[in-house]
Amino acid sequence: MTKKPIAHPRGTKEELHQALIERISQDLIAGIHEYGTASMVVSGGSTPKVLFEKLSHLDLPWGKVTISLVDERWVDPKDSDSNEYLVKRYLLKDKAADATFIGLKNEANSAKAGVTQCLEALSELSRPFDVVLLGMGDDGHTASFFPDAAALDEALSTDAACIAITPPKAPYERMTLSRKRLLNTRSLLLHIEGEKKHEVYLEAMKDGEVNTMPIRAMIDQKRLPLEVYYTKG
Repeated sequence: MTKKPIAHPRGTKEELHQALIERISQDLIAGIHEYGTASMVVSGGSTPKVLFEKLSHLDLPWGKVTISLVDERWVDPKDSDSNEYLVKRYLLKDKAADATFIGLKNEANSAKAGVTQCLEALSELSRPFDVVLLGMGDDGHTASFFPDAAALDEALSTDAACIAITPPKAPYERMTLSRKRLLNTRSLLLHIEGEKKHEVYLEAMKDGEVNTMPIRAMIDQKRLPLEVYYTKG
């Protein structure tokens, strides 16, 4: 039976960020108390920047937390288009500087050539994850699950932790965690802001092809409910 998404609407971005901070900190602390460590994988893009800033100041035992990425563009980690760059600039500082970070980008010339090394790096991440924080694009993509991408079906079905994928329209080759690896988590959160993205999400909730709106692959699954934190403001 498909797990139905759980909505967490908030009136303002500030209220939304506070709700996410409370939820993420609760999940990480629970993981640390139970297992001694906790893990979290996060998305890039512009939406989580303010949230990352606020998380970085949080008084948590960050030294026991390992952070990685939902997906990554195959660019130099010092490039401003890199998700690793984003996370290091906005999250892995202040108190959160004590966290361990595992990036997806390596020295291979292409994402496809870098898969084996990426799999080795990801083997250091404890699982199930304590938190997976997803984002969503205006085209209904999440992670690097892009509409009509040639490797989309494989990304959604493989047992491997990660896969190389090239979006049909967006720039750069990508490395993305697979659907199965993302679903191997205790908390699956989707962070969206603005009326337009909320409308995209509502459209994705309707019956339709996963290939046209891949966020449906995270909505329509039996592992655990997708929890949607959003504000239309």
